[in-house]
Amino acid sequence: MSTLGRSAVAVSRLAFGGAAVGNLFTEVSDEQAHEAVTAAWERGIRYFDTAPHYGLGLSEQRLGEALKAYPRTEFTLSTKVGRRLEPSGAGGDDLANGFAVPAARRRVWDFSEDGVRRTLEASLERLGLDRVDVVYLHDPDDHAESAFREGYPALEKLRSEGVVGAIGAGMNQVEMLTRFVRDTDVDVVLCAGRYTLLDRSALGGLLPAAVERGVSVVVGGAFNSGLLADPQPGATYNYTAAPAELLDKALRMKEIAGRHGISLRAAALAFCAAHPAVASVLVGARSAAEVHDCADQFAVPVPEAFWQELRDTGLLEDHA
Repeated sequence: MSTLGRSAVAVSRLAFGGAAVGNLFTEVSDEQAHEAVTAAWERGIRYFDTAPHYGLGLSEQRLGEALKAYPRTEFTLSTKVGRRLEPSGAGGDDLANGFAVPAARRRVWDFSEDGVRRTLEASLERLGLDRVDVVYLHDPDDHAESAFREGYPALEKLRSEGVVGAIGAGMNQVEMLTRFVRDTDVDVVLCAGRYTLLDRSALGGLLPAAVERGVSVVVGGAFNSGLLADPQPGATYNYTAAPAELLDKALRMKEIAGRHGISLRAAALAFCAAHPAVASVLVGARSAAEVHDCADQFAVPVPEAFWQELRDTGLLEDHA
């Protein structure tokens, strides 16, 4: 277990990401989602992350239902604010936003103090809980002014009131996350897809700043949406078709991993976990089988000779 920044909030080194059980891209049954969460618990995972954005609240509902079986003091739960959900009469589905759910609600960007509190209250209702442990500002890329001027101070108030234990921001970029680390008093940032075997942009500023400021980093997107899990023609990278150059790199890494007796998945997870700023590695899973596979791969020791061969072949920088 690790604690987030200077807070007392503890997280397991491997964490469960709730987007997939919110029907990310394809439908997942209630039973399958419940089995995935149960498997995570059986494998020692005690940190669970979700968001209103994931399936228009479906992920929160499913996680809350599954976690009712366990003592509240024994797990850590995070959700996010910035996208407030409102009823929608549009009909149809939400696949345009990536989720195979009915478009019964719509997302409204809102980083105001009122919006943050209302969003969190609605999340607690869906979760069936009286508190969450961590709250992130979710993807404020195009809303920097309101996120820093209104959203972050709102989270500070919630933390000072004891409503939440830790606060932060979650994004798919490093520049603004680095600003949160340097210019605010966040406990943690969630960095998705920017610290992986194929995208090491977080090494340039974010991770050193986090170490310097005592801020924890939770890393998501360790497989870059699929390419590092199973590199083959047609594999996805950041949710689109992988460029040929990156597919070639991933295939070369997979070959080297095989020579050292490990899977590329094991190497990808180990790489994310190894940096001293990283408190937890978040993996999305839509089934018990996927959870067990991630837990198995996370437990595999990766030999130093593998990393050295990546460096020798130019696939990894010497300082990574």
